[in-house]
Amino acid sequence: MKRSVELVVEGEGRTRLDRYLMTRLQGESRTSIQRLILGGHVRIGGRHLKPSAFLHPGDRILVEFPDAIPSRLTPEAIPLEIVHQDPSFLVVSKPSGMVVHPGAGRRTGTLVNALLALEGGLSRVGGEERPGIVHRLDRETSGLLVVARNDSAHRSLSAQFARREVSKIYLTLVWGEPVPSRGRIEASLGRHPVSRTRMAVRSAGGRSAVTEYETLERMAGFSFLKVRILTGRTHQIRVHLKHLGHAVVGDTEYGGHRFSALGRKELREPLMAFGRLALHAHHLQFRHPDTGEQLRFEAPLPADFALLLERLRGLK
Repeated sequence: MKRSVELVVEGEGRTRLDRYLMTRLQGESRTSIQRLILGGHVRIGGRHLKPSAFLHPGDRILVEFPDAIPSRLTPEAIPLEIVHQDPSFLVVSKPSGMVVHPGAGRRTGTLVNALLALEGGLSRVGGEERPGIVHRLDRETSGLLVVARNDSAHRSLSAQFARREVSKIYLTLVWGEPVPSRGRIEASLGRHPVSRTRMAVRSAGGRSAVTEYETLERMAGFSFLKVRILTGRTHQIRVHLKHLGHAVVGDTEYGGHRFSALGRKELREPLMAFGRLALHAHHLQFRHPDTGEQLRFEAPLPADFALLLERLRGLK
């Protein structure tokens, strides 16, 4: 039997349908709510409405959750570093270069393909293309991801992300030396006005984004930072640090790949040998979706990242 929920709008004033459902359907992402509305699974008085439709006090909303469609993706026996696993979720340390889920032009070799080859199942809340995926990392970013094994765990974890209860700390190497050495960046982010695959700081029309950083070490004109994100916008760390004037090393999209401009061979060689984005999801803390226990996980720097730091420390 399909799961359904009936809601009655309370309060005063007008509220958008999609925004209202975000507040009432805990654990559902913005994407899944849009999918429900556009798929005709949300009705008010028997009528299907657009996500932007305005609600009024007293409106009765019926939400029907469709049965999950079995994934048609191919399981692949790709080795994964599993940091933790139990019947409700997995924590994995994703290598740099691995895409999280299939998309346009890429159907194989992703984290999802690797997860499908494991025993234990994956949640279906995120849709056929994203089984188990609660949050994402960019392709070149390494580090920790939590993956849901059932729908209940997925909704609980998604709700924690939506309420900003999940602690996410990254380690990164940037060009130059931020001043002050510790700070907070508050700048709204939205699609770049020209290049639609990139993000940009927007004075109007963007979504709020907050990043905190702390300099851990300075070396040879670069800085090793600890970064905490309080929001989870696309490319947030990379765009915010570029906005600060200190692009992430190896970032070809946001100005962090200027190795050929370095006059010193002893600097240029280790950076070119590293050859990727210097960003690692180091720390992840959240509540267990079943017990509520606070859990904390950490992933050490990958060997190539640690070697780059070691080589830069030997230079002046």
